Amino acid sequence: MSADLLKILFGRFTLDALPLHEPILVGTFVGVAIGGIALLGALTYFKVWGYLWHEWFTSVDHKRIGVMYMVLGLVMLLRGFSDALMMRAQQSMAFGANQGFLPAHHYDQVFTAHGVIMIFFVAMPFVTGLMNFVVPLQIGARDVSFPFLNNFSFWMTAMGAAIVMMSLFVGEFARTGWLAMAPLSGLDYSPDVGVDYYIWALQVAGIGTLLSGINLVCTIVKMRAPGMAFMKMPVFTWTALCTNILIVAAFPVLTAVLALLALDRYAGTHFFTNTGGGNYMMYTNMIWIWGHPEVYILILPAFGVFSEVTSTFCDKRLFGYTSMVYATLVITILSYLVWLHHFFTMGSGASVNSFFGITTMIISIPTGAKIFNWLFTMYHGKIRFELPMMWTVAFMLTFTIGGMTGVMLAIPPADFVLHNSLFLVAHFHNVIIGGVLFGMFAGINYWWPKAFGFKLDDFWGKVSFWFWVSGFWVAFTPLYILGLMGVTRRLRHFDDPSLQIWFLIAAFGALLVAVGIGAFLMQIYVSIRDRDTDRLRDDSGDPWGGRTLEWATSSPPPAYNFAFTPVIHDLDAYSDMKSRGYRRPVEGFRAILMPRNTPTGLYLAALSFTGAVGMIWYVWWLAGASLFGIFAVAIHHTFNYNREYHIPAEEVVATERRRTTLLAAGA
Repeated sequence: MSADLLKILFGRFTLDALPLHEPILVGTFVGVAIGGIALLGALTYFKVWGYLWHEWFTSVDHKRIGVMYMVLGLVMLLRGFSDALMMRAQQSMAFGANQGFLPAHHYDQVFTAHGVIMIFFVAMPFVTGLMNFVVPLQIGARDVSFPFLNNFSFWMTAMGAAIVMMSLFVGEFARTGWLAMAPLSGLDYSPDVGVDYYIWALQVAGIGTLLSGINLVCTIVKMRAPGMAFMKMPVFTWTALCTNILIVAAFPVLTAVLALLALDRYAGTHFFTNTGGGNYMMYTNMIWIWGHPEVYILILPAFGVFSEVTSTFCDKRLFGYTSMVYATLVITILSYLVWLHHFFTMGSGASVNSFFGITTMIISIPTGAKIFNWLFTMYHGKIRFELPMMWTVAFMLTFTIGGMTGVMLAIPPADFVLHNSLFLVAHFHNVIIGGVLFGMFAGINYWWPKAFGFKLDDFWGKVSFWFWVSGFWVAFTPLYILGLMGVTRRLRHFDDPSLQIWFLIAAFGALLVAVGIGAFLMQIYVSIRDRDTDRLRDDSGDPWGGRTLEWATSSPPPAYNFAFTPVIHDLDAYSDMKSRGYRRPVEGFRAILMPRNTPTGLYLAALSFTGAVGMIWYVWWLAGASLFGIFAVAIHHTFNYNREYHIPAEEVVATERRRTTLLAAGA
């Protein structure tokens, strides 16, 4: 076969793109291959492919899509954390003559992949999954505004993750850091496929996130139950609304800046190449105009989780509901006025730095107000220290430290000293782990019974909790100290042996966190194993004494969520219903119109994946065929008029009768 034909067929892919010379990657590939074959074999042996296809992969049910988002986040957490362990191990041993076990070429890929995976494919799926599952239930809706779009959004996110995972074994990933700053990400400095993997993974996943944001904004604005005015919405729904408004406003900027970077790399333009008349500072501004709202996109839903948990486990209404709502709105607006604090050191001038330093300090005020709201809710409350409440208390202690170090970094003269040090790394992880991840663990433990009908095991949950919290502080306190000592971030090797003890302590902390993750997986396994025991099973639908509407339906909820659309009279709708002596309707049920499952979203996302692979490797025929396929499938879907079906009244009656029987047995 001629070289020209090979180039047409395979683009720039050759056998040299397979990392056969990297023993770590070869070992990882063998392990993943064995695990994948075992999983596929088990699914085939137990004949669950049909069930997965019909009930999950093609589902447009917001609850199942939410669960799939969470599963994706958990799987990617294991990959992202394995990268973190490798970095910690490398930095703890690479001193003096010892170069460690990761060469620079490999370490930089691990370093970049860790950041990309943890933000885009762990935190975002966790946050989006919780919002997808909870929000329609909290507002009394039967599903989201655009159910098909919801399925498509999930699969686009999953395909973005698949592109990142593919880079582990075919070619290589970017070596630029998680934001792929220009000019390092330009062709002059990154001529290989790594940055292209980065661009197309984030473009594919970013489209999914943007469409999901549009969907949830429409759902909250247009599908609330009768009587649920904006100021009667649960705080979690408020934070979800603000988060998705931020997504709709911020993610097009990410799409645009990555498109411009792709044009620089593919079409020879010079948007960000100084040598060609471009300006790389435009990239820095644009990526951070997306990047700082992204931080609040992640943290606001966690704030909502803590609000729901604190109110429920203190058995009282959230203190200062109105101030909490306005604080959330102020954070949403101000999150667009602080991006330049990420690069005080890059020559914007004293006046500009002062403005953004002040706005950054101002945004800490509504954030701090929320802490006081939660504390005053706890004051004189009947506090039950169940696992969600434990995560909430740990968050308040941890996040307060992260917030204070953030205010330190908001002072431009202090930032000039600390900016490129490990102090900043510690601060960022302090707010993302202590805020977002702790919030997701609180939310998972809180809403798991609603999703599956049984609680998570308490013992293994507490083991996970204590190892996570202690491991976090052991891992990142040394980085604060090293940062104050002036140790630079992003290094794989150090010359000063006196620093090694701090890196060893940090590595030990990472091992403690690893035990915490293992205990969390054990918690899930034990809970599923013992799900039918009296200790874990929940037949009431309301195991915590919840205050919001999702606890008014069964656990797990039926496909239609509510047999009759609830009518809202007050804040904390379900608590209000219980106080008014609410009785479930037991007759008068009718057929319910619901959206029909469809595989179109999966097909479109799969074609987007193949198109992205074609663009990455310059396989133009594959990219073109995929684009044609996307248009063909999309047009074909427009002719599908069979998109809805009725759940028969008899089925609704049978479902509600089962719930009545369970409630009577529990009473």
